[in-house]
Amino acid sequence: MKRAEALVLTVGANEAEVERRLAGGDLECPLCGGVLARWGHARSRVLRGVRGAVGLRPRRSRCRGCGATHVLLPVFALLRRADLAEVIGAALAAKAAGRGARPIAAGSGRAVATVRGWLRRFGSRAEAVRVFFTGLLVEVGVDPVPPAQGPSRFADAVAAVAGAAVAVSSRWPGIGEVTPWQAASAASGGRLLSPGWPR
Repeated sequence: MKRAEALVLTVGANEAEVERRLAGGDLECPLCGGVLARWGHARSRVLRGVRGAVGLRPRRSRCRGCGATHVLLPVFALLRRADLAEVIGAALAAKAAGRGARPIAAGSGRAVATVRGWLRRFGSRAEAVRVFFTGLLVEVGVDPVPPAQGPSRFADAVAAVAGAAVAVSSRWPGIGEVTPWQAASAASGGRLLSPGWPR
């Protein structure tokens, strides 16, 4: 019998805080609303950042209600990507500003094929991403102003991500500094560049 794949749930970047919330029963199962409990770790990985590599061993959890397992992915990471969300986000923002894959790759120290993959994936669903993040901006913004139309759907999607991050920060200033790409990772469940997202 094939084992079911664990679902991914994005959490804060502070590992100690995630452990505290798990121990206190403060994390909720997105499937049934039950309490998540510790259940080992996912495999270790190294993510490439702007200032070097970041080691990551995501916590796994299991719902006490429905038994579903979840990998708790920090907001600085995207599912199945070897680079931090900030690195990928900077490439997406550069493309929105009119730069091509080769200069973006040279500036980020990544392979051209890797950068092209990010840009193509994001571009293939740019309109759906724009609609999703504009909706988030309007829903949580204190006095929301959707971004003006830009030169391309790609640029419009990137502007919507940035606008949603500003709306989240202004609505809940106590959560601290939230970068646009951490907000995008959290809102997409780490799936910003994954197949089938957004639904």
